[in-house]
Amino acid sequence: MATKIVKLDKLAKGEATLAPAYAGRAAVAPVPKFELPEGELDATIAYRLIHDELMLDGNARLNLATFVTTWMEPEAEKLMAETFDKNMIDKDEYPQTAAIEERCINMVARLFNAPEGGKAVGASAIGSSEAVMLAGMAMKWRWRARQKAAGKPADKPNLIMGANVQVVWEKFCRYWDVEPRYIPMAPDRFVIRPEDVVARMDENTLGAVAILGTTYTGEFEPIEAIHDAIVAENRKHGLDVPLHIDAASGGFVAPFLHPELKWDFRLPQVKSINTSGHKYGLVYPGVGWVVWRDEQELPEELVFHVNYLGGDMPTFTLNFSRPGNQIVGQYYNFLRLGRAGYTRIMEALRANATWLAKRIAKLGPFELVSDGSAIPVFAFRMKQVGKYSVFDVSNRLRERGWQVPAYTMPADAESVAVLRVVVREGFTRDLASMLLEDLKKAVADLEVRPPASPATPAPQFKH
Repeated sequence: MATKIVKLDKLAKGEATLAPAYAGRAAVAPVPKFELPEGELDATIAYRLIHDELMLDGNARLNLATFVTTWMEPEAEKLMAETFDKNMIDKDEYPQTAAIEERCINMVARLFNAPEGGKAVGASAIGSSEAVMLAGMAMKWRWRARQKAAGKPADKPNLIMGANVQVVWEKFCRYWDVEPRYIPMAPDRFVIRPEDVVARMDENTLGAVAILGTTYTGEFEPIEAIHDAIVAENRKHGLDVPLHIDAASGGFVAPFLHPELKWDFRLPQVKSINTSGHKYGLVYPGVGWVVWRDEQELPEELVFHVNYLGGDMPTFTLNFSRPGNQIVGQYYNFLRLGRAGYTRIMEALRANATWLAKRIAKLGPFELVSDGSAIPVFAFRMKQVGKYSVFDVSNRLRERGWQVPAYTMPADAESVAVLRVVVREGFTRDLASMLLEDLKKAVADLEVRPPASPATPAPQFKH
């Protein structure tokens, strides 16, 4: 939602200014909130004003709603602070940062089993949201070229995906005029099935999307089975529908916890993959990656060449200027941890997630929807509708500082409401024990003093 412009003339004087708590010491007059002050502030006072206001934000380490990294090593923070001023787009001025970006893309491509001796290509992005847009554009351009070569119209493209996709896929379809063919969920199923995908395929299908670690429950969709069904349907009807893997959450988990699972470029019809470096890639936001199995999957007309920063720079991004320090942070993690380090961390996170999930299931009122064994994320719901809801439980936990989101499931499963816990680095077994105790207390209190009426969810976007 766009931020509104505040009408100052309708605000009381106190609402439109910041009154420094240190004014008596520093003799600072109230500072306007919504327009530039006339004069300057001392740097220390400016810092204190903003620092104190930000104390009203939630504690990031207790935010179990977000997938985004909230802790990095001091050495990584130091490197990132040293490179705040590097503009990632200016590869001629910052050639070493550009070289580090290229190394990261190569590492990600190999992590996802890009064909040896092939010509995989990739790009960095602000996050998976931009990476998804880039992958979707490449699919649309490739489909349009196929239609043109066959002398067929290219004005009604469609994309197949589950109703459980992240909102960026909905944005892609709306912004780029693509018909979204949503696969509904069910009260006992929150991932898509192969038969649901092929039932929606036709010559206007620019691609299908499968998720490695859904936002709603953390589950893996049956990617290999979906892939095989698409291959068979393509062969049967003379189609060439590609499969894109949205590995925003699972791309930096599956290679280390589930190395035998076939979901990546080992499956030949998987043409592109996106992942988030700022999720389980363990980097502060925002950085994402998109990789194509072969350069022919990225149409050349989507790549722009600029020379006004000095030298020829090919670029395929929706953004232009952006910081290079997240790329540096990702490279630090790759060098610092390697496969062994990532494996150790992911195993520890999974152990904490499954430990907590099992104990929550034993409390009585809840049952697990997922258990944290795929990625370190699990969801749970009430066993039966009663005196209070998952939304009441979420509200009670928030009183203790915990942010545990409660929400309803996607289309055709809206009757199911869940709580979700995302276990990230920095969420220790000790913190998990504290959360468990606070959850017990919240349940006990709600049993004795239930709300007058159970809380209900906020409205959500409908497909």
